[in-house]
Amino acid sequence: MYQRFLNNEDYMSQISDELFEQLIRGNQLRVAQAEEAAEASIIEYLTDNYEVEQALMVGKNLREYNPRITYPVGVHFYYEGKIVEAMRSINGVKTPASVEYWREFDHYDESLLREAKPYSQLLNYHPGDIVIFSDSLYECVEHNGLDYADIRIPGINAWETVETSLWEPNLEYEEWAVVEWEGRFYALLTVEDIDLTVNPHESDNWGLIGDYVTNYAYELKETEYVVFDGRVWYPTMSPVADTLKEGYNFRYHDPRNPNIKKHMIKIALYELHKLISPNNVSTARITDFEATMQWLHDANRCKINPQIQRKLDEEKKPVSEIAMATFQRDYDPYKNPWQI
Repeated sequence: MYQRFLNNEDYMSQISDELFEQLIRGNQLRVAQAEEAAEASIIEYLTDNYEVEQALMVGKNLREYNPRITYPVGVHFYYEGKIVEAMRSINGVKTPASVEYWREFDHYDESLLREAKPYSQLLNYHPGDIVIFSDSLYECVEHNGLDYADIRIPGINAWETVETSLWEPNLEYEEWAVVEWEGRFYALLTVEDIDLTVNPHESDNWGLIGDYVTNYAYELKETEYVVFDGRVWYPTMSPVADTLKEGYNFRYHDPRNPNIKKHMIKIALYELHKLISPNNVSTARITDFEATMQWLHDANRCKINPQIQRKLDEEKKPVSEIAMATFQRDYDPYKNPWQI
């Protein structure tokens, strides 16, 4: 599936919302097809001299906010349809881990370092995958990742298990002790006026421990018990997603290259009109398309600066435009490729 660089809101800089809806007629696939064609044109013209693929990936890697993801400072993502930047680390939901997901290497060699890839919360991992995270190497033991709705960051565990025992009558328990009775877990809330012969289900001194749910705002304390996968857990670090607040932990900011964005919109609109009526494309769209093609041609010949990072050669210098790279200042005509 094509990952878009643009979003629907970007087109509002060129056309109205009503006209855009008339163009796509509720079919988002048309937009993806037009943008894919526009991207191919941009890469075709600029890939020789510019890091255009990297510039495009800045927009294509943007994802809608996911409360399961922890966002470091400076990361960009979509929130309520707008592109925002994390100003502070934004914590994500952390679920108890009843199985081992990652195993850290105690010893490793250069071959493992070459094989390892940086860990990303946007990818899926399978047993045997090797990643590097926080200067440590980890091997995946259990499937996890974005598409599994089960993101497990290597070396991070926000929950610990609680020791439990079967409830027995006439046995004294300390406050917040956890017992099991008829397949359910209970915590002793208070020992005041407790009747040691009454089971936890019928006693007011005991409280039933609830099952873990991802959208509950758990507090960071040792008595915040939950039941997950048949065991009782308590949090050792904040296990809930932070609340997003503009100006506090995020700000509106678009990291995409403005020139690529502007010209991709113009090419995509031209392609959208062609999909609907190839023989009746408006003059305005044709004019914008031709102007963009001229801009791409000039950028390809290094006549203008498109504000995209230049590609570097083996000497870490910007690669030369083809005409300059093959031009030779030599009086010997046999050494001059421009001599016919």
